Amino acid sequence: MQRALSVSRTTGNKSTFPDWYQAIVREADMAELSPVRGSMIIKPWGYGVWERIQQTMDRRIKEMGVDNCYFPLFIPLGFFAKEAEHVDGFAKEMAVVTHHRLKAIDGKLQPDPDAKLEEPLIVRPTSETIIGDAFSRWVKSHRDLPLKINQWANVVRWEMRTRLFLRTSEFLWQEGHTAHADREDALASTQQALEMYREFAETVLALPVVAGEKPENERFPGADNTYSIEAMMQDGKALQAGTSHYLGTSFARAQNIRFQGDAGELEYCHTSSWGTSTRMIGGLIMTHGDDDGLRLPPAVAPRQIVVVPMLRDKPEDAEVLAFGEALVKALNATFALGEPIRALLDTKAQRSAEKRWNWVRRGAPIIVELGPRDVANGMVSFMRRDDLRDGDKVKSQALPKDEFIAKAPELLAAIQQGLFDEAKARLDANIHRDITTWDQLAEYFGTGADEDEDGGGGAFKGWVRAAWSRPTGEGLDAIEARLKTLKLTLRNAPMDQPTTFAPCIFTGEPGVEEIIIGRAY
Repeated sequence: MQRALSVSRTTGNKSTFPDWYQAIVREADMAELSPVRGSMIIKPWGYGVWERIQQTMDRRIKEMGVDNCYFPLFIPLGFFAKEAEHVDGFAKEMAVVTHHRLKAIDGKLQPDPDAKLEEPLIVRPTSETIIGDAFSRWVKSHRDLPLKINQWANVVRWEMRTRLFLRTSEFLWQEGHTAHADREDALASTQQALEMYREFAETVLALPVVAGEKPENERFPGADNTYSIEAMMQDGKALQAGTSHYLGTSFARAQNIRFQGDAGELEYCHTSSWGTSTRMIGGLIMTHGDDDGLRLPPAVAPRQIVVVPMLRDKPEDAEVLAFGEALVKALNATFALGEPIRALLDTKAQRSAEKRWNWVRRGAPIIVELGPRDVANGMVSFMRRDDLRDGDKVKSQALPKDEFIAKAPELLAAIQQGLFDEAKARLDANIHRDITTWDQLAEYFGTGADEDEDGGGGAFKGWVRAAWSRPTGEGLDAIEARLKTLKLTLRNAPMDQPTTFAPCIFTGEPGVEEIIIGRAY
């Protein structure tokens, strides 16, 4: 049987994996390029996945005592100028609004020279500065702390090289921001958000990750500490799937966020920020997709069970549709993974085989094919998207209708766990701990000459976990420069650390922690 995708992940062509990824985004009907360079249109199936991410993560955010709000898309340039290190980190990516109206000049619409803004506005790349300005008004006393807010919004970072979901000029995200009376409370909040991301990625997205602290050169601009969750894609590269930042008092000083302490003195708040984005969808695709298309974990699938009636313009079609409607109604009244099952009867006027492969490519966890014989026998024939094939033969199972309904929660839970277990086994098997010197690292990874400019292509290498001495300043800059020659980056120092360490892989000095090294998106 012909495969659903024309591009495989596994041939020797260096462009295969990026092409395979783009084919899934296209053929699973997730998103497409927009008329605006570097931006994307997220189509209903792709946005349905984002909605599931929003809904399930938003519950976790609220359980952390965080309230949702919304801030303007436009931020005065002067707000960024107050935080030099922060603005320097984003300056090359900022989109700037300079005029407030257009005018027909010589027959062409152009910015009206008389409508120039007194102060340029930045299209939101992140919101620390404008939220800090609000915090400076909202926080007066220690009784106002901690202050915890979150917003679901869009941001703009003017990217030169874009890839749908992974890197676009405009993308969707959530950003949490908190203010605290002391370092300990702010740091605890930062790490609470990191743990929330880890738990969410692993239990909802079935995406195993390594949680840890970023080295100094990878910190968020202006932060004291940055933490991340890193996921391994099927090509062995790392994807930063979420970050959490302890900002110290630098943003509070820039924005004058102060509170009156018990003794009446004014003190600067300690702040944090943390965020994830639609990049998670890219990670989902590259972790779980196969050569037939997308495979969605049931927890984020917009439709978990899709019933495809095999209609033939015959009288028995009415019976097939009635059976399918009753089946979907019963499924939608059944709970799985803590929520009602999301089932759909696909009645679109397409050939049954075409509809089936449409849902295979989209990654619906369970696909039911319903024909007159099934109805006559009271049976449900179905396929599991996580375990679709035996070679070139598509696997199919059949259960009596009532038994299928009763077993559906168990099937969905098994698919969710199975996708995680498969990805976790790949992650664990490809974190290499036996490389202990720079020469070994260079020999193992090679130059990375077979990679494209955005990290795609190249041979599967996985990650290296090795001890290092945590150098800073010029010493770290020198290490970063050496790693760039191999197209490598430092990902994070995992939260779970041993008690003793080998010598530093870069300097030979005594190691103080272990760090992940790899190629990345």
